[in-house]
Amino acid sequence: MPPKCKKKICAVYGEGAVTDRTCQKWFAKFRAGDFLLDDAPRSGRPVEVDSDQIETLIDNNQHYTTRETADILRISKSSAENHLHQLGYVSRFVVWVPRKLSEKNLRISARDSPLKRNENVPFLKQIVTGDEKWIPYNNVERKRSWGKRNEPPPTTPKARLHPKKVMLCIWWDWKGVLYYELLPENQTIKSNKHCSQLDQLKAALDKKRPELIHRKRIIFHQDNARPHVSLMTRQKPLQLGCEVLIHLPYSSDIAPSDFHLFWS
Repeated sequence: MPPKCKKKICAVYGEGAVTDRTCQKWFAKFRAGDFLLDDAPRSGRPVEVDSDQIETLIDNNQHYTTRETADILRISKSSAENHLHQLGYVSRFVVWVPRKLSEKNLRISARDSPLKRNENVPFLKQIVTGDEKWIPYNNVERKRSWGKRNEPPPTTPKARLHPKKVMLCIWWDWKGVLYYELLPENQTIKSNKHCSQLDQLKAALDKKRPELIHRKRIIFHQDNARPHVSLMTRQKPLQLGCEVLIHLPYSSDIAPSDFHLFWS
């Protein structure tokens, strides 16, 4: 019976429309009294992915890999990668960036929104910003000096290729510096260290800006350096009751500390 059924179906719909095995499964279901046309439930995890969740996740941290994205959303790695590509993201230097710039990705729109907000509710004097900078020291400089014609010029030791340096961590607002810290020689910043520094910053704010603490909300700003965007450090300002001002990726050159404080 199944072979005859297969021949009739293939005669109408074309060769290869069904196989002998498919017809055998159909007749086995019919003999068992199962005439339902819906697919039976299958084992395994259904793939239900919310594209908005993936987009929000990548916007918060563009350094997530497809494996990390899949683990967080509890989907397969291939599903995460397919949805990222469908949303127009490509991986550039281990960072997911939009393939095409849209209005929300433009720097001008992101910088225009705080100005419009300030027109309605002035908030610029509530901003506390900070950054880190390497400070070289013990650098030998050659300077002009006067000497006799017959005397040899004074010797100056040659500067090392990699001078000694310390990292300066500093936070400030429109009135001046609030808190700073010099790390030990050649030591860099990490997430746990950054969180402890934010606690020290909060203590300095309580002492130096009590009116800002009690009457208004602090608006905290920092760039997207790696220690600033970890889960631990993103939660810390919120725990301290601060609002975090948005800072676009690849925009370290427009951080206030870079073009104002360090420049001065």
